[in-house]
Amino acid sequence: MKSFLSKKNKTLKLLVLMLALAMSMTAFASCGGGGAEESSEPAAETITVTDHADKQVEVPADIQRIAVCDIYPLPSVLAVFFDSADKIVGMPEASMTAAQNGLLGQLYPEILNADTGYYDGQNVNLEELAKLEPDVVFYSASSAEIGEQLTNAGFAAVGISVNKWNYNCIETLNNWISLLSQMFPDSDKAEIVEKRSNEMYDMVQERVKDIPDEERANAFFLFQYSDTTLLTSGQQFFGQWWADAIGAKNVATELSTDNSVAVNMEQVYSWNPDLIFMTNFNTYYPDDLYNNTVEGYDWSAVKAVQDKRVFKMPLGMYRSYTPGVDCPVTLLWMAKTAYPEKFEDVDVIAEAKAYYKEVFGIDLSDEQAQSIFEPVQSAGGGFSYQ
Repeated sequence: MKSFLSKKNKTLKLLVLMLALAMSMTAFASCGGGGAEESSEPAAETITVTDHADKQVEVPADIQRIAVCDIYPLPSVLAVFFDSADKIVGMPEASMTAAQNGLLGQLYPEILNADTGYYDGQNVNLEELAKLEPDVVFYSASSAEIGEQLTNAGFAAVGISVNKWNYNCIETLNNWISLLSQMFPDSDKAEIVEKRSNEMYDMVQERVKDIPDEERANAFFLFQYSDTTLLTSGQQFFGQWWADAIGAKNVATELSTDNSVAVNMEQVYSWNPDLIFMTNFNTYYPDDLYNNTVEGYDWSAVKAVQDKRVFKMPLGMYRSYTPGVDCPVTLLWMAKTAYPEKFEDVDVIAEAKAYYKEVFGIDLSDEQAQSIFEPVQSAGGGFSYQ
């Protein structure tokens, strides 16, 4: 009997010891000590990125307020990237005009509340910008002076480039998304954007690669247009890339000026393009060329006008001549516009809807997708012709 009780007491003591050990381990784990899934290290408050001006910039790890200066397409890219415009507290007036007259304001109406008063198209009002309390400010990487002003004023200023990749709109978009994905890893879309944009680009290249040189379309890009200004793209601007990308010839390729370049009608007559693309950086439409509505210009002798081959470029989230989320869709539209017989099986409306859904999770209606290719006149406002 005594032996049995002794064994029973030993068993009870062992059970009590094991229970006490288990409770102490639970308490230790609940305090974070030694947990395999929880770290005792505090979360980093900042991260460092290399921007497109090749500068190391320290930015908050949790960015909630964003302002954009002179990189006009970026607010639209940010909104689609986040599938929300809540973080965008400031953007240029030219960006706002596009948002008010395109899909951006429809899909993300909160962006219409962003402030535009701190940037006049050339200069940044640092005091007005400071009132917005931005966690980060994006600016054009080519605007070194603006970048320096922002940095000296204490803003986390990140440079975004439009020409670092030789005005290649697809490659530029991919690099924009890559940088944003580093800054906002929870919204990482770099892989899917690059995959789909490259697929669409490669499809176009495959279809136009064997077009004989003498059969390639001679394209003229009407970038900005008024009664005093006629600007196009030479070999160092977006028009050259678009022409090359769709297998066409940029008639102004002889011009080497970086960015847009002023030309006159005598030059246009000598080039005699058979295809004209009008951007949304002006408010004019093909009918304005067909009917010579702008004083001082006579387009009647130009082949593209005679053949009714003048087209207004798309505007979805932003003016598609520049880099932006609509670049792959615009590329398909331009290729089909230049060579309808080679792309007659391509439904650009369906392609636009599929692209937005797969890449950004956005469901466009047929009407919304159609509106990309039918921009309203007022979308071209807000630009100076200096």
